[in-house]
Amino acid sequence: MAGSEVKADYWINEYITPWDIYSHGITKILAYKQTQFQEMAIVESGAYGKALVLDGKWQSCTGDEFLYHEPLVHPAMIAHGAPKKVLILGAGEGATVREVLRWQSVEKVMMVDIDGEVVEACKEFLPEMHQGVFDDPRLDLRIEDAFKILETTTEKWDVIISDLSDPIEEGPSFKLFTKEYFTQLKDVLAPGGVVAVQAGPTAPANLRLHARLVNTLKAVYTNVSSYSTPISSYGSPWGFAICTDGDLNLRPDPEAVDQLLAEQTTGGFKIIDGLTLLGMLQTFRHVREAIATHTEVFTLAEPPKFFGKGHKAQ
Repeated sequence: MAGSEVKADYWINEYITPWDIYSHGITKILAYKQTQFQEMAIVESGAYGKALVLDGKWQSCTGDEFLYHEPLVHPAMIAHGAPKKVLILGAGEGATVREVLRWQSVEKVMMVDIDGEVVEACKEFLPEMHQGVFDDPRLDLRIEDAFKILETTTEKWDVIISDLSDPIEEGPSFKLFTKEYFTQLKDVLAPGGVVAVQAGPTAPANLRLHARLVNTLKAVYTNVSSYSTPISSYGSPWGFAICTDGDLNLRPDPEAVDQLLAEQTTGGFKIIDGLTLLGMLQTFRHVREAIATHTEVFTLAEPPKFFGKGHKAQ
C-alpha cells in the first residue's frame, strides 16, 4: 500500500459485520489452546500490546483495556456508594476484579468463570491486567457454570457485574444474555443493589442487539440505563447497562463523585472521574431511539447470537 509500512506477517481478522473486518497485526503468540468451551489465544499485538482472544474475538488488551474495565465496573460501584460484596460473572483476565478491589469498602468478591484453562493462562501471561489480584484474600474464585452458582448461592450481593464474552453461538455464554439469567441475578441482589452488564457494540450497524438487550433488562429491573465508551481495539463504541430496582442518578454531581473516589478508592484511574461519568451516563439520541424501536426480549428459547467469529490469517 502506497505510503504505508505493514509490519506484521500474522493477522487476526475479526468480523464486525458481514461486510466489515478489523485486522489485528500480531507479533507473537504467547498461548493457544482449544479448551473444552472455546478457542483461546493470548497474543502480542503490534499496536495494543498483549491481548486475550476467544473464539477469534478480541476480548481486551493491555494497551486500552482501561477503556473497557473502568466503565464496566465503576458506574455501578459509584451508584451504590459503599459496596461490600461483589459478584463477577466472567472476567477471565482478572482486570474486572482489579478494578473492584480498588474500593476500600469491598470485603468479598466472588468471580465465576466457566473456563479454568483461560483463567490459568491469563494468570501466567497477562500479569499487567490482573496485577496479582488472584492472590488477594478477598477473592473467592469459582470455576463453574454461572447458572449453577446462581441457583445454589444463598448470599446477597451489593453489586453484580456480568462481564461475559459476546453471545456468539459457538461460545459458552450466549444463553447468559437472557431474561431468565437476568432474573437470577436479581434474585441474589441485595436491597439497593446494582447490576452492570457488558452489553455489546453500539455502532449503528449492529445497534439492534444492544437495544434488545437493554429492553431485556428493562423486563426485569425497575431502572435501566444504557451507556457507552469508545474502545479503540474493538473498532467500535461499546455498550454497557446499569440496572437497579432502587434509585438511579444519571446526572451525578462531578465534584461529589470525585470526592467519593478520593475517599473510597485507591485511585489511579485513567478514564473515570466525576466529569467523565456524568457525560458517559447521558445516552446518545440514536441509542435511545434504537431502544425505543427494538423492544423484543431475549429469552432462553430465543437467546441473542452476536455476529462474528474471527480467524487467523498469514
